[in-house]
Amino acid sequence: MLNEFKDFIAKGNVMDMAVGIIIGAAFTAIVTSLVGDMLMPIIGMITSGVDFSTLFFTMDGQTYASMAAAEEAGATVIKYGLFINAIINFLIVAFVIFIVVRKVNAMKKKEEEAPSAPPADIALLTEIRDALKK
Repeated sequence: MLNEFKDFIAKGNVMDMAVGIIIGAAFTAIVTSLVGDMLMPIIGMITSGVDFSTLFFTMDGQTYASMAAAEEAGATVIKYGLFINAIINFLIVAFVIFIVVRKVNAMKKKEEEAPSAPPADIALLTEIRDALKK
């Protein structure tokens, strides 16, 4: 059973998947930073300084100075601004992944379409065969 497990782990698909998950996690951190640290401030400027992460309403109908104040008072807080941030983050991540996958697929297609030269030994044997036919 241990050998069977080693064979399973050593297969290319499992290793490719593991590498993909690790790179995907790192890539997500980069895109999350891009959204939160660079794009959301620009979107905030476009929307007259609205910071989506501070948008909320409470279920008790009271008005609070901040989300933290509402939570301290024990109010049920609906954090719809954070949800908007999550949607924007998802759309940007999905778009960037789409672009990357599209480029990788284009490179694979180009590689598949490129005529591959036969190995040197095959080319030599072909030349010898053709010379012997004459």
